[in-house]
Amino acid sequence: MSTSTSRRAPGSALPRGGGREAARQSTLREHNLAVVLQRVVDAQAVGAPLSRAAIAGEVGLARATVSDLVDRLIQARLVTELEPLTASRAGRPAVPLAPCGRSVVGLGLSVGIDHLSALVLDLAGITVSERVVEVDLRGCDPDRTFARLAELAAETVRAVTADGMRVAGACVALPGLVSRETTTLRYAPNLDWHDIAVDDALTRHPALAHLRVTAANDADLSARTEVEERRRRDRRPAEAQNFLFAYGAVGIGSAVVLGGRVFEGMHGWGGEIGHVVVDPDGRPCHCGAVGCLEPYAGKDAMVEAAGMPPGTTTAALSGAAETAGPAADAVDAAARALGQAAATVVNVVDVDEVVLGGVYATLHGRLSPRVLAELERRAVIARWAAVRVSPALGGSSSPARGAALTVLDDVIADPSAWLVTAG
Repeated sequence: MSTSTSRRAPGSALPRGGGREAARQSTLREHNLAVVLQRVVDAQAVGAPLSRAAIAGEVGLARATVSDLVDRLIQARLVTELEPLTASRAGRPAVPLAPCGRSVVGLGLSVGIDHLSALVLDLAGITVSERVVEVDLRGCDPDRTFARLAELAAETVRAVTADGMRVAGACVALPGLVSRETTTLRYAPNLDWHDIAVDDALTRHPALAHLRVTAANDADLSARTEVEERRRRDRRPAEAQNFLFAYGAVGIGSAVVLGGRVFEGMHGWGGEIGHVVVDPDGRPCHCGAVGCLEPYAGKDAMVEAAGMPPGTTTAALSGAAETAGPAADAVDAAARALGQAAATVVNVVDVDEVVLGGVYATLHGRLSPRVLAELERRAVIARWAAVRVSPALGGSSSPARGAALTVLDDVIADPSAWLVTAG
């Protein structure tokens, strides 16, 4: 998990430069607690837990200092000791460390066009609880929708706290532009929602009044999940991950990942590939413009072009596209439009991989070669470096999981806040 602060957007870089104050002893201890916890979490993620001595060697602190910090983290139920390793020589065997499971947890919430969900994730990366409510939210009143989401979140919080877990906070994945300074959903074009104070909408529920609530774009949070899944499954260090993440749903979102971090732009609204123009005189888009990618390559657009009824599942569309006919033609046309838009982004940010998530992951077999053909034709980088198109690893729960990960990022960045709750 990448380190973040309470006011940073998901996956964004740590602040650099001026304005730093001299570190007090207590500030230094808090910093070192975060460094040690980060190493414990990172090592566990790649299946290679570290001992106190190994961490001391990696971070450049004295063994006694690391041992004291680890003891504090164990007392706070943030870290636990595993079984000692078999000693290869005389002396005490090394005791590997791991993040404590089912102790401090993050709550990830997701609002989609067709669902509400709540997912609880612990520091060990294990999904403790997941609840999904399938519902068509087109045209739904936002106040009623957030009241329903709040009740789902409250039920989830009550269940995990009854089992002794401590909920560090909640983050909401939303299909639109989110202000990271005010936790406000500015605009969700496919829901026609405007200027909703997400934290107020949730914390008015009595069971959630004590929670810190943040919000972020669903594609950005899915990209955050993708970084973590690649690190866990493929052992790819976060800092070595650079790609364009295209997240297909009714609408289309995306995120640019550079060095394992989501690059969100000045206002946190970067990555709106669904509104890259692919035909200046083309179809109208929900955003108010014409010729955007979304009316050509969104799920509803593909279903309509295939002549299939509204509400057709992605699996059904994928199955129909396997044989020649309208469905195959619709998906192929979407792939070409997506490839054109992706090539534009690749030319701007200089990455050599496009990752297809959401409905695009299900349609990957049909989409990939056609998207790749457009990239090879239009991306300047393709003349000198191979470009790739890959399916996302995160699955359908990636927005909610990414939301929960960002909550836990804050725990890792400031574990000292949890020391007083140990007991």
